[in-house]
Amino acid sequence: MILPGESDEAIAAAVQALRAGELLGLPTETVYGLAADAASDVAVARIFAAKGRPADHPLIVHVADAEGVAHFAAQLPDFAQRLIQAFWPGPLTLILPRRPGVGQAAAGGQDSIGLRCPAHPVARALLKACAAQGLHGLAAPSANRFGRVSPTTAAHVRDEFGDALLVLDGGACQVGIESTIVDCTRGVPVLLRPGQIGRAQVEAACGQRLRSQDELQAPDPRASGTLEAHYAPSAKLRLMDARALQDGLDLLGREAARLAVYARVPLKSPSAGVILRRMPEDAAAAAQELFAVLRALDDQGVRLIWVEAPPDTPEWEGVRDRLRRAAAA
Repeated sequence: MILPGESDEAIAAAVQALRAGELLGLPTETVYGLAADAASDVAVARIFAAKGRPADHPLIVHVADAEGVAHFAAQLPDFAQRLIQAFWPGPLTLILPRRPGVGQAAAGGQDSIGLRCPAHPVARALLKACAAQGLHGLAAPSANRFGRVSPTTAAHVRDEFGDALLVLDGGACQVGIESTIVDCTRGVPVLLRPGQIGRAQVEAACGQRLRSQDELQAPDPRASGTLEAHYAPSAKLRLMDARALQDGLDLLGREAARLAVYARVPLKSPSAGVILRRMPEDAAAAAQELFAVLRALDDQGVRLIWVEAPPDTPEWEGVRDRLRRAAAA
């Protein structure tokens, strides 16, 4: 059941459902989440079961404010505090040392936990209402089956889980790809997943160089969305450069069928069985529509999606990451 997220009655119903251990479709500025009370191992187990997600693959916990951070995190390094001041509420997740005895199921059994304070007004209203009722945070991975395309509208969530799930409708997500994840458990900031907030922004805010995963000897903590194959549509996705796309269309000619091409350059095909979609030239606009486009092409029954590889520039890093993982599936 989809309810208008700006309604006080809908927020109250959502809090009641969460307190009862039920799941909820939650809008954020990045993607829609499948939320449950992070303190309830039983409720969190329902997330894993609904998504078909391995129980040792951790979830991000969404909090309303600094009190939520203090409830889940054992310590907060100075550079992490600077990142919070710069980017929260917003699309940045911090991996922090976990307080013993809290959020164990949501953390996938690790001694660290991922925390984020979302900027979406519906998510913020719900988290504040939850905090007033003693719910310190909501575990909320993307509201889709494990490894598949993330949802960016309430209708996408309903398509995944049916009408029985309560979903707060917050409109189409403005960012469109998941949050940047920075590991703050090893004394220096380490990028685990790129997103809208880029490397240069993180470094400027925290006053330290942002390390990559392969620079440090110690193993990285497991984190959401970091599997090699992820974010995949049902159709097979292939990344190609612009010349290869047009050459492929010319080679297939009129025989091409059930093929979609998503590219920034204008392309031509003589076949009526080819769907041509233009990708925005702007990285933020491309990120905002990416998952919705992949879902729409799946709905049109294509078997293969050719995508023009994004530019190798910092602003496109988040989109490149999602497409690379989708192509690996």
